[in-house]
Amino acid sequence: MLATAIQPGLVIDGFTIGECVHSGGMATLWNVTHPDIAAPLLMKIPRVSEGEDPAAIVSFEMEQMILPRLKGVHVPAFFGAGDFARQAYVVIDVIPGRTLYRRLPDLPLPYEEARVLGVKIASALAELHRQNVIHHDVKPSSIMFRDSGEAVLIDYGLSFHNQLPDLLQEEFRVPYGTAPYMAPERLVGVRDDPRSDLFALGVLLYFFTTGVRPFGETETLSGMRRRLWRDPHPPRKLRPDYPLWLQEMVLRCLEIEPMHRYPTASQLAFDLAHPDQVKLTARAERIRRDSWLTVWRRRLNASQLRLERKVDVAAQLAASPIVAVAIDTVEGTDQLNDALRLTAARILSTLPSARLACINVLKLGRITIDRTLDEQGHNKHVDRLVALKHWATPLRLDESRLTVHVLEAIDPAAAILDFARANHVDHIIIGAHGGSFVRSLLGNVSAKVASEAPCTVTVVRPRAVAEGAAAEEGNRQAGAAAN
Repeated sequence: MLATAIQPGLVIDGFTIGECVHSGGMATLWNVTHPDIAAPLLMKIPRVSEGEDPAAIVSFEMEQMILPRLKGVHVPAFFGAGDFARQAYVVIDVIPGRTLYRRLPDLPLPYEEARVLGVKIASALAELHRQNVIHHDVKPSSIMFRDSGEAVLIDYGLSFHNQLPDLLQEEFRVPYGTAPYMAPERLVGVRDDPRSDLFALGVLLYFFTTGVRPFGETETLSGMRRRLWRDPHPPRKLRPDYPLWLQEMVLRCLEIEPMHRYPTASQLAFDLAHPDQVKLTARAERIRRDSWLTVWRRRLNASQLRLERKVDVAAQLAASPIVAVAIDTVEGTDQLNDALRLTAARILSTLPSARLACINVLKLGRITIDRTLDEQGHNKHVDRLVALKHWATPLRLDESRLTVHVLEAIDPAAAILDFARANHVDHIIIGAHGGSFVRSLLGNVSAKVASEAPCTVTVVRPRAVAEGAAAEEGNRQAGAAAN
C-alpha cells in the first residue's frame, strides 16, 4: 500500500485525486480526472487502516471482481482498478443526481409514484440478475436514477456473482447487509438466490408507501431472526386505502419462503407495469398478520430455509421466462391460431413458472380517423380482449400466469417489439400468414419481429400453409427454369 495519505493532487495510475465527496464506514469517495477520459469520474478507496473492519477489505475485493464484468445503463461504468499491493481503488463514472435516500422525508409517497419507481428498480434488478449478479444490498442509498429515467444500482461490495468465488461466504459466518432489507434466507447463510433482492425491494415498496419499515429498525441478529417466522403487518392495516393490487405484490415479495415470492425480477416488473391485470389472492385484502399457530410452525421449521443445493442464477431465470404470443383475432385463420396455441402449450408445459402475455395489435390508420366501435356497435378493443381470453382458455393456465393486451398502433411489428423491450419478454411466438411467396415464408410483421427482437422468436406456420409455400416455391423455380 502507498504510505502517502490520500489527498487532493495525488496521482494514482494516471488518475488525479480531487475533492473527497463522501466518507463512509467502509470506503471513501473522491472526484478524480484522467487525461484520456472525458467523463466525470469517481474513485472509491477502501478503509484499511488499523482497527478497520476486515469485512471492508473482503467486500472491496468482491466489488473489484464484479464491477468490470457489468454493463448496461443500470450499473456504473467501470474505468479502472488498483490492487492492494500498491493502492486499492476502483474508478467508475459519476452518475448525476442523488440517491433515492433523499426521498425519505417525503414518505409515504403517492401509490402511483411508488409503482413507477418499483418498475424501474425491478427492471434494473432483472438486468443485473441476467449478468449472474445478486446485489444483496438493495436499499434507498444504493439506488440512483439517470437523467433518462433508468434506475442505477450502485455499491457491489456485498454482492454475489454466480461465476466468481464468494469471498464473504468463505471468510465470514455472519450475514452482512442492511438489516431492515435483509431477506430471511440470508440469515441462515443462503447467498445464491436472486429472490433475496426481490424481498429487499418489497421492503422498500412497503416503506415508501406506508412510511413504516415492515420489520422495524432493529439491527440485532436475534431481532432480525424473527423474520424467519414472523410476517409483517399488512399495509392495509396501516393505510385502509392501500390498493389491493399493490398489497398483493408487496406481500408476495415479502414471503418468508423464497419459492412463494415472484420467481424473477422481470415478472415483478411486469406486474408493476400492468397493475390492472394482477391476480388478487387472499394476500390482497388481509389486515392481520398470520396466526400464532402458523408462526409457531414456521419457528420450528426455520432451518428449512437453508438450501441443500446451489441455486444457479441463470437457471432460475431460464425456468421463469415471460413468453409473449402475438395473435391475430381478425385475419388470423383458425389453423394458424391453433398452431400458435399448440406451440405456446409445449413451451409452457416445461416451464411451470413461466408467464404468458397474449398480444393483439389493433392497427390504426396513418391518416384516417379510427372508430372505436365496429359496424355492429361493439367496442373493438374490448372485443379483442375477450377474443384473446377465449384463445387462451384451452391452455388452462392459472390466472396469475396469464395476461392479455390489446396494443393500438400504426405499425404492428413496432408495437410488438416495443412491448417486448418494455416488459423484459424472453420469448416471442408469432404466426406467419400466407399470401405471396415472401409473405408466406415469414410475413411482413413476423419478419421484422424476428429480425429485430431482443429475445428468442419462434415463427409458427401451420402445416397446410407450409405445404402451400413449398408448392409455390416449386412452381416459381419451374417457371424460372422454363424461362
